[in-house]
Amino acid sequence: QVQLVESGGGLVQAGGSLRLSCAASGSIFSINAMGWYRQAPGKQRELVALITAGGAPNYQDSVKGRFAISRDNAKNTVYLQMNSLKPEDTAVYYCNAQGVLSADLSGRGRYESALWGQGTPVTVSS
Repeated sequence: QVQLVESGGGLVQAGGSLRLSCAASGSIFSINAMGWYRQAPGKQRELVALITAGGAPNYQDSVKGRFAISRDNAKNTVYLQMNSLKPEDTAVYYCNAQGVLSADLSGRGRYESALWGQGTPVTVSS
């Protein structure tokens, strides 16, 4: 079974930087898009950034110019470099993988349209 494991969250002062990582584990053949969502207290989960298998990124307007998403297909890992952080960036950040093709324990192909990580908290103090 494919799992997404995030790391890199924490507490940082406004203007600081953090780098989030998310590694997909398992017998993976391919992953379509990978991305990051976030959910602040009392708010709905929202897309932060997404990157296709070919490396084309897409960002929420509020993070353009501050955040950069990248991926290493060989490692099935996606990264989010967050610079010039603001208090309004405070949220739990969730890794997302779409269109995951893998092999189960019996060697049979398995397709999952979307997988989520457990979330990593990011707190930006003013």
